[in-house]
Amino acid sequence: MKKLGIGCGILVVLVVAVLIVIAIAGGSYNHLNSLQQAVNKKWADVQNVYQRRADLVPNLVATVSGAANFEKSTLTEITEARASVGQVKVDPNNAPADASKLAEFDKAQGAMTSALSRLLVVSERYPDLKASANFRDLQAQLEGTENRITVERGRFNDAVQAYDTAIKSFPAVFYAGMFHFTEKPYFTATEGADKPPQVQFDFNKK
Repeated sequence: MKKLGIGCGILVVLVVAVLIVIAIAGGSYNHLNSLQQAVNKKWADVQNVYQRRADLVPNLVATVSGAANFEKSTLTEITEARASVGQVKVDPNNAPADASKLAEFDKAQGAMTSALSRLLVVSERYPDLKASANFRDLQAQLEGTENRITVERGRFNDAVQAYDTAIKSFPAVFYAGMFHFTEKPYFTATEGADKPPQVQFDFNKK
């Protein structure tokens, strides 16, 4: 009888221990899932601001191409850059797990940034274009969008940092991989990436 009591006591302790482990693991799993969803949400936000920029390009090109003798090579560059961005296929709702895929996306967007910056700098040479209210409005929208891109990229990296830290921490480090919680890549900074392209113009200059 005494042995039975001891056996039951041990069984109870084991059951309680298992329940505690399950509770901890379950809570940790839910936390990882929440962090992963946060990363995907921030990725979608990044996609939205980049799409907004891409949507501005056709009107910008149409407005600029109306200027007499505007440099065709610049228009070709920005048109090709926009096309290249569209060729990089990424899931807008799920952050890439492949660093090379994110780098490919980032490279295409960087080419678009460079093309836009060049187009707006070249536009400085055309007083009539600078005086256009439509051009000024597009320039302001683009500037705001570039600022938003910088903000959203930073927020995405913050979400990735929290997620990547969590999957490498106890107790998630023991089972995260089994449940497909894998490390996410960051946007990497390039020289001058902390500042949007300079698109300010002196509209009063003759």
